Amino acid sequence: MKTKTMFVAVLALLALVLSACGPTTINQEAQPVVRTVSVTGAGQANLVPDIAYLYLGVHTEKPTASEAMAENNTQTQSMIDALTKFGIDKKDIRTTNFSIYPQDKYDPQTGTPTGEKVYSVDNTVYVTVRDLKQLGDLLDTVVAAGANTINSIQFDVADKAEAIKTARAAAVKDAQAQAQQLADAAGVTLGEIQTLGFFDNQPVPMFEGKGGGGGAVAQAAAVPIQPGQLTFTVTVNATYAIK
Repeated sequence: MKTKTMFVAVLALLALVLSACGPTTINQEAQPVVRTVSVTGAGQANLVPDIAYLYLGVHTEKPTASEAMAENNTQTQSMIDALTKFGIDKKDIRTTNFSIYPQDKYDPQTGTPTGEKVYSVDNTVYVTVRDLKQLGDLLDTVVAAGANTINSIQFDVADKAEAIKTARAAAVKDAQAQAQQLADAAGVTLGEIQTLGFFDNQPVPMFEGKGGGGGAVAQAAAVPIQPGQLTFTVTVNATYAIK
């Protein structure tokens, strides 16, 4: 009798385990599809530049490499001395290129090689100018000191964080207005924003003043340079739920 009771208990326990391991059906309702509308908004902010970046250099050509380097070194040092004397901090003057290379000489009448070579040396420095009112005088000064190449003048704003913030806010506002217009036109209700992405576009106005000799650069430097204004543009891509 005792054995029979234990056997029944084992069967009951086994049945309980099997029922626990059996398939379970959970009644889940299908999630509703979220309808959306996607728009692109743009915002702008304008600022007057207060800083400029210059590429200034010295180019020399001589029959020998040693002569070309010697003359280039003298002119470059004179240019750098003129920059520091003008008031440019040494930390705002950085050498970005130094190169020496041979070139074939050509007959100016026939354009054919003469068999001779000339050695060219280029030394370029990157200069930050923090007072734009002195930019014209600075260019005259460095040209007089020996600079004979001005590759570019790039204008910028030292602190543009507030301008970018303003442009971003305007872009988001523009995107929301467009989304609301589309929702009204479609006869639906605009819901909460689902996704938001942005792209900052910060153009840098540039003045080109390339020249192969002191005379050409002096003429470019004599031209009045107006920095104008910078326009910071922000584009946002936004997706809103619609009901």
